[in-house]
Amino acid sequence: MTTTLEAPPAAKTEHRPGRRPRRRATAPLIWLAPGLLLLLAVRYVPTLLGANYAFTDWNGISSVYNIVGLDNFQTIVKDPDSRRALVNTLVLALTVVIASNVLGMSLALALDSAIKTRNIVRAVFFAPAVLSPLATAYIWRYIFQIDGPLNHLFGAVGLGSWERSWLADPTWAQWAVAVVAVWQFTGLAMVIYLTGLQSIPAELTEAASVDGAGPWRRFRGITLPLLAPATTIALTLTTIMALGIFDQVVALTGGGPAGKTATLSTVIYEQTFSLGRFGYGTALAVILTVVISIASVTQLLVLRSRERRMR
Repeated sequence: MTTTLEAPPAAKTEHRPGRRPRRRATAPLIWLAPGLLLLLAVRYVPTLLGANYAFTDWNGISSVYNIVGLDNFQTIVKDPDSRRALVNTLVLALTVVIASNVLGMSLALALDSAIKTRNIVRAVFFAPAVLSPLATAYIWRYIFQIDGPLNHLFGAVGLGSWERSWLADPTWAQWAVAVVAVWQFTGLAMVIYLTGLQSIPAELTEAASVDGAGPWRRFRGITLPLLAPATTIALTLTTIMALGIFDQVVALTGGGPAGKTATLSTVIYEQTFSLGRFGYGTALAVILTVVISIASVTQLLVLRSRERRMR
């Protein structure tokens, strides 16, 4: 009688779907920890500690100050200049975000083609995004002067009625600031949208074209939905930058005429460093931080939800 030896059955390993090994999940956090700790120590902890001065009457010099509670915030609510600066900030940010993203996406679509000079043209449009905002704003200030190149151009082409003091006119000063900010932010938006366009498979648009879809239908049905992640990044970044516009306003108008171009950032600078009201300026800075946080987080959540619906 012969017996056959059978190998013992292999031990079954229990697999729980949806769970990752702990080592794999924690490894990225270990590598990110030094950078996160440095960011907390240099950026967020000082910001939180400095926010305490919003509840004081500190003048920035004296070692003695009083706790005033919410008095600074109550003064801000009652101050017409601060309320006007908040409105100016929101209007300017909305204008800049919409215009820079529309232009940036249009340029990206135009430059996402096989033209020979596309790299040079891309560099030209992206250059303003990496230049000093203060330096470029002073150049634009010269352009917008009453005897500057813009008015000379209008006079040379027979449009003398269009000549005006752009930065001293309450009606046009804010739009002049918006033009400079849009010119500087468009290049960044363009690069983000170009990156998104290059990740879209060419086979999809080619198949849609073969099926008879026109340019607008291909853009609306294929390109725009697949650009959703790039749109989220571009809109969020430009919103954060637009709400904190400072250099352009200081160089072009200084907040004038009559406060028409003053933003929360310029009022914070004026109250803190010019008038020595550090407690009041810190309260304004807290409000600006809250406005930027609410706007960016809300926008991010809405756009992320839109991305999920388009998948």
